[in-house]
Amino acid sequence: MHSPTFEEELRMDEEETRREIEFIRERLPQEMKTHFSDDDLYYFIDAIVDYYYESGILESTADEVDIDLQQVADAVTAQALTDRRGRFDAEEVFYVVEADMDFQEQNV
Repeated sequence: MHSPTFEEELRMDEEETRREIEFIRERLPQEMKTHFSDDDLYYFIDAIVDYYYESGILESTADEVDIDLQQVADAVTAQALTDRRGRFDAEEVFYVVEADMDFQEQNV
């Protein structure tokens, strides 16, 4: 078995992100399924990962880490404002954060 090339890894990452976006859309409340564009969801996924990285959560050695999903949603919406990405409602973004967590837990 060979190690994947850089291009193969990029394709696998893109496929994984596409599957994650589909998963998130399925988990959103019916009235929100078309509320966010794919670009919005890509941005949120990246912002969530950035939050986990910058907060130190990913470096925790504890067996179980308690993550406040509302705090993550608040941070993502604040980052979107800072990045001039737009003004999003943290209560709506919470559903994306929650679905992202579910996706990660199912795909470990």
